[in-house]
Amino acid sequence: MAVAATGFFDGVHLGHQRVIGQMCAIAREKGEESLVVTFWPHPRSVLQQDADRLRLLTSLQEKRTRCLSCGVDRFEVLPFSRAFSALSAEQFIRTYLVERFGVTTLILGYDHRLGHDRFENVQQMMDVVARCGVEPVRVPELTAERGAISSTRIRNALFAGDVTAAERMLGYRYELCGVVVAGNRIGRKLGFPTANMQLYEPLKLVPGNGVYAVRVDVLGSRYKGVCNIGTRPTVGMGNARTIETHILDFDEDIYGLDLRIEFCARLRDERRFDSLDLLKEQLVLDRQKAAEILAL
Repeated sequence: MAVAATGFFDGVHLGHQRVIGQMCAIAREKGEESLVVTFWPHPRSVLQQDADRLRLLTSLQEKRTRCLSCGVDRFEVLPFSRAFSALSAEQFIRTYLVERFGVTTLILGYDHRLGHDRFENVQQMMDVVARCGVEPVRVPELTAERGAISSTRIRNALFAGDVTAAERMLGYRYELCGVVVAGNRIGRKLGFPTANMQLYEPLKLVPGNGVYAVRVDVLGSRYKGVCNIGTRPTVGMGNARTIETHILDFDEDIYGLDLRIEFCARLRDERRFDSLDLLKEQLVLDRQKAAEILAL
């Protein structure tokens, strides 16, 4: 038997965490498993609803890790397809939640959706859940500045480079994970070697172009760093967008190794400098400011 919550849970933000927390509490009271049922890939990518603009806050593995760290006993992933999207709420509940997973209680967030049904209100959805022999429990919305916390609001904050606002809604600092690949080594020539990152999850959202103070995990240790996201306009026009991180007090060969960066603060916009010397002067200031912020 299980107490469950369903949804895509992109970001596992504070609103999701409230739902998961309630689920885990009820599961403990009932002596049952707490169960997150999610889907992959994202419905928009399957149904082609602005799929070209879809960017994710968490990869599937990151989402799993976040949910389990919140105390979830079991994490199940259902393949999302066009056929799956055609299921009614009742079909989904009976076929998957009741018959496959033995769900007795379903926790519903404030904007929860089940199946392809177009419910006029939450009560209609709760009635369907109850009709399937499952107890519905609704969790009220969690609000922050300017409205309810949602994955969409967090994405918009990150697109704008506002990693601080994103952190307030996520409940943790946004991160990118990838492998270190070869770059053009211009940073090394300036005395600021950088680790050029290729993301493991191609659809992972990259914050807006700019310079950021970051925490860096590599070689089993944590370091301070400065991350530049953008097209490096000082060294030429039409460059591909890159994620390059200068790691403070570090000089190791890490090509081909795992790298994780955690965004702490935005330092400035990316801009074009009239010379490499002027760029180097700014990089010195960036490094100093990042060190000050990360020392707090």
